[in-house]
Amino acid sequence: MWLPERPWNGLRVLDACCGAGGLSMGYHLAGFDVVGVDKEPMPSYPFTFVQGDALDFVADHGPEFDLIHGSWPCQHFARVTAWRGNRADHPDLLTPGRKVMQATGRPYVIENLPEAPLRPDYVLCGSQFGLRVRRHRLFETSWGPCGDLLPPCWHPASLLSFEHKEERAYADAMGCTWMSAKEARQAVPPAYTELIGRHAAQHLGAGQVVA
Repeated sequence: MWLPERPWNGLRVLDACCGAGGLSMGYHLAGFDVVGVDKEPMPSYPFTFVQGDALDFVADHGPEFDLIHGSWPCQHFARVTAWRGNRADHPDLLTPGRKVMQATGRPYVIENLPEAPLRPDYVLCGSQFGLRVRRHRLFETSWGPCGDLLPPCWHPASLLSFEHKEERAYADAMGCTWMSAKEARQAVPPAYTELIGRHAAQHLGAGQVVA
C-alpha cells in the first residue's frame, strides 16, 4: 500500500501483537521505521511483518530496536468477557509481556483497555484528536507521562461508538482506511501513537532525518 511520507527520526520500533497496524501507522507518522509481529497472518499490515509468538520475538529480538510497543490481548481484562464469557478462557499476556519488555532494557509502551492493570501515563480518546470516534485506551510507558496537554475527552451525540452495523464507517473515522472492517474491530487510531511516538523520540534524544 501507499504510505504517507514523513521525515525519518533514525529510530526503529517493534510493534508486538500488531494486528493490521493501526498503532504501527502512528509510529510511522511519528518518524519511526516499524516492524510488526503477530501470531495471526495480517495481509493488510503495511510494514515489515513477522508471523510468530510475540513474547518469544520480543525476548529474542527486542534489544535490536530503539523502542518496543506491546498491545497484548485485552480479552482477559475486558468487561464484556466477564459478561458474556469466562476470563479463564483468555490468558493474561499483559503481565508476562511487560516482564519480557522490561528484560530487554529498551524503552517500551504498553496499550490496553481502560480496565487493564496499566499505569495511566496516557489516557486517550479519539475525540481528543478531532476524530469522530469514541475509543478509550490506556498507555503505560517506561519513561512516564510527558509532552503536550490534550483537550478533555468529549462525547457529543454525533460521535461514533463501536457497533458492528457501522464497522466500515468506524474504521475510516479512526484513520484505519487500509484495513478491512473486521480487522479494524481490534484496531486503535494511529493518532494515539503518532503523539506518543513523538514523545518517545524526544525521550530518546532523536533528531529528524529527511528520508
